[in-house]
Amino acid sequence: MELPAVNLKMIILVHWLLTTWGCLLFSGPYAWANFTILALGVWAVAQRDSIDAISMFLCGLVATIFLDIIHISIFYPQSDLQDTGRFGAGMAILSLLLKPFSCWLVSHMYRERGGVLPLHAGFLGPSQEHSAYQTIDSPEAPADLYAGLEGKGHAPQGY
Repeated sequence: MELPAVNLKMIILVHWLLTTWGCLLFSGPYAWANFTILALGVWAVAQRDSIDAISMFLCGLVATIFLDIIHISIFYPQSDLQDTGRFGAGMAILSLLLKPFSCWLVSHMYRERGGVLPLHAGFLGPSQEHSAYQTIDSPEAPADLYAGLEGKGHAPQGY
């Protein structure tokens, strides 16, 4: 299936705008949760090849779906709601309604970066990113380390 050409920056911009307007009525935990996840989205934009950044943004979006449902249902005022409050509530609800679609788009971006889908082993497990660096704890020495020494009568010594 062909994906629409949606940029991660546009997803973040739309949710930032809707969250800002949603904060006209809902503040505190609603703002902290959503703006923190948007910061993870900025990290995913900054590191285009990072699987960790995009997976944390995706998981954060899923988490804020549930958090927004709880927050809106608990703190929605029952009476005396002015026009500004209705507008803020509408924007928070619109943001909530758009998040599943955003999750779908971000999951495709996650797959494009080499991530594994949730039904496969390894999702949200250890990072699949590999580095040119070798850890100190590695029991194996690099193969090219002793390549030049063997011809000169030197043999690798054990510890």
